[in-house]
Amino acid sequence: MSVDAVEVAVVGGGVMGLAAAWELARRGLRPVVFERFARGHREGASHGATRNFNNAYDEQHYLDLLVRAKEGWDALGLVDGEPLLRLHGLVTHGDVDLESIERRLTERGIHAEILSSRDAASRWAGMRFTDAVLFSRDAGVARASATIGELERRIVDAGGDVRWETPVIRIDETDSGVDLVLADGRVRADTVVVTVGAWTTKILPGLGLPRLAVTEETPAHFRPVDGSVWPSFNHYVDPARYPATVYGMPTPGEGVKVGFHRVGDPVDPDARPHRITHADALADYVREWMPGVDPASAVPISCTYTSTDDSAFVLDRRGRIVVGAGFSGHGFKFAPGVGAVLADLALDSTALAAAPFQLP
Repeated sequence: MSVDAVEVAVVGGGVMGLAAAWELARRGLRPVVFERFARGHREGASHGATRNFNNAYDEQHYLDLLVRAKEGWDALGLVDGEPLLRLHGLVTHGDVDLESIERRLTERGIHAEILSSRDAASRWAGMRFTDAVLFSRDAGVARASATIGELERRIVDAGGDVRWETPVIRIDETDSGVDLVLADGRVRADTVVVTVGAWTTKILPGLGLPRLAVTEETPAHFRPVDGSVWPSFNHYVDPARYPATVYGMPTPGEGVKVGFHRVGDPVDPDARPHRITHADALADYVREWMPGVDPASAVPISCTYTSTDDSAFVLDRRGRIVVGAGFSGHGFKFAPGVGAVLADLALDSTALAAAPFQLP
């Protein structure tokens, strides 16, 4: 059996693994990424054109990570003449403490202002508001698929490698390094970063991970019926009326993406049914709250969430294994910051992520 040796290995070629590899490459290493699926696959949580760049947080550890992520997004620069973040703004409304979020964002120098429902409805005629709205112009969407391509390009340009369709069967830690068992050989590395999403528990069964629930989520794109201007949005709805918080964003060429957050059925990622759930409730929500789209025009999208019980990320190191997991459906926007934290952990065995992200 052949044995290959690399400086540092990254297992999992979604946005978090690629962001970690890019950060390692920026620091002079030559990381090698191993991804079980082909380039452009749709089996995980990183595919599709857009992800919500939602900055409406009031917890300090997330805001710290958001600031670090924004530095990374800025460093990635323009792709095809356009930034990877489209900062068309975010509105947040419903049953949430808007004043606390506004205060925390303002303290960080991030734009935030509270608008009346009338002012918000005048600005975004495609949506309906009944109470005050928090608006931040420093938010919008991340261009997801373009981000994946740009991260790979930068890794390769820096001397690293991304090996698609190269599943890692097992990870064995030894006294001198880490062995990755592949179908046709082994790869040895001093340290491995593992970012495999829904497969985390399967590949790291003895690491002491918290419970990670894998669900299949099915938001949908809806067709706009007029020329309304669209922000990204969060709506903390009445739980007696709808199953969960609603999020969404405009996706050029596909419509307005709308979804319930973390309501999908539990699934085995290796036997995913690709079953649509909550479609009627989502159409009812759109009919009530979004007059600017056609509620009968839904085109469902399928993706997975891998969630911790409290939705907190896992960013930590055990021995020579660094893990990034449990992004709970709100991780993509943080990817450059997550990549930087994972690189810190990989290069310094004494480094620590923020306490809420650490393993027990």
